[in-house]
Amino acid sequence: MSKIPMTIDGYHRLSEELKHLKTIERPAVIKAIAEAREHGDLSENAEYHAARERQSFIEGRVAELEDKIARAEVIDVSKLSGNQVVFGAIVTLVDDDTEEKIKYQIVGQDEADIKNGRLSISAPLARALIGKSVDATVEVTTPGGSKSYTIAKIAFK
Repeated sequence: MSKIPMTIDGYHRLSEELKHLKTIERPAVIKAIAEAREHGDLSENAEYHAARERQSFIEGRVAELEDKIARAEVIDVSKLSGNQVVFGAIVTLVDDDTEEKIKYQIVGQDEADIKNGRLSISAPLARALIGKSVDATVEVTTPGGSKSYTIAKIAFK
C-alpha cells in the first residue's frame, strides 16, 4: 500500500468532501430512495433507479476518499526550503522557445489544477523538474512535440 503525497490544503479538501458526502449527500439519497419506493412498482420507477445510481456513486466516492486519506502522506510545504525542486515547491519556468514565464506548484494528484498553477507530481513536467535547481534546463515530450524549459526560480510558501 503506497503512500499518496499531498499538501495540507489537499488533505483538508479531501476530508471536507468526505464529510459532505457522509453527512449531507448520503442521507439525502437514502431519503430519495425511500420516497421513490413509495411510488410503487420499482421495475418502472425512474426516480428509484436514478437515486440508486446516485447512491452507488456516493458510496464509491466515499470508499475512494477514505482510502486516499488513510494512505495520505501530508507534507507541510511551509516547512520546506532549499534550492532544488521537490514536492510542494513553486517553480517559475521560462519557455525556451517563447521566453514566456509560467509558474507551477508541484502538488498531489488529487490537488492538481493546471489552470490555477497546480501541477500533479505524476505529470511528465513535474517528474522532469524534481531534483533540478535554478538555471537547469528540462526537456519534456508533450502531445505537440518536445518542449524545453529553464528553471528561473524555486520558492516555498
